[in-house]
Amino acid sequence: MADAARLLVPLVEGDARLVPLEERHREALRAACAADADIWAIYNVSYDPDHFDASFDALMANPARLGFAILQDDAVIGMTAYLGVDAGKGLLEIGNSYIAPAARGTGLNGRIKRLMIDHAIACGFRRIEFRIDARNGRSMAAVEKLGGVKEGVLRQERITWNGHLRDTVLYSILADEWRARFTAGS
Repeated sequence: MADAARLLVPLVEGDARLVPLEERHREALRAACAADADIWAIYNVSYDPDHFDASFDALMANPARLGFAILQDDAVIGMTAYLGVDAGKGLLEIGNSYIAPAARGTGLNGRIKRLMIDHAIACGFRRIEFRIDARNGRSMAAVEKLGGVKEGVLRQERITWNGHLRDTVLYSILADEWRARFTAGS
């Protein structure tokens, strides 16, 4: 059985760090999220300036969402989380991810996601899911680059914060495939 209790720990790779999200990150994360206020239209929940506090409070209050602050050179530049953790089935989702515009396209997102996937697998999880708004081409391309397999589209799977009926694209990475990919040196 997977060990969910070990998931929420600091993770480090070079200048990138994931640390459990805490109240002390609120103001720095607010500033990072405000750097691209328009992006929130394609997110399930908005962290734009008008919705930040309610969304941050809800994230912090939900024990089923294991949130991390993303730090680069000790500056908070975003967030991500393990969601839908089911240790008995050995599956979880990685989501609620945002990186400030200045850090996009630098390879940081791939490094962060690899850290999270490696850690989840080390904790015994066998299936990692990504559920992405069908309008979010950048996130889908990033997951595909990691080796995520597109399993399908869940039509009108949820209603987002702004009332949009969201089609959700489901991707997965299986522990055995992940290990084989990196054992083979690719």
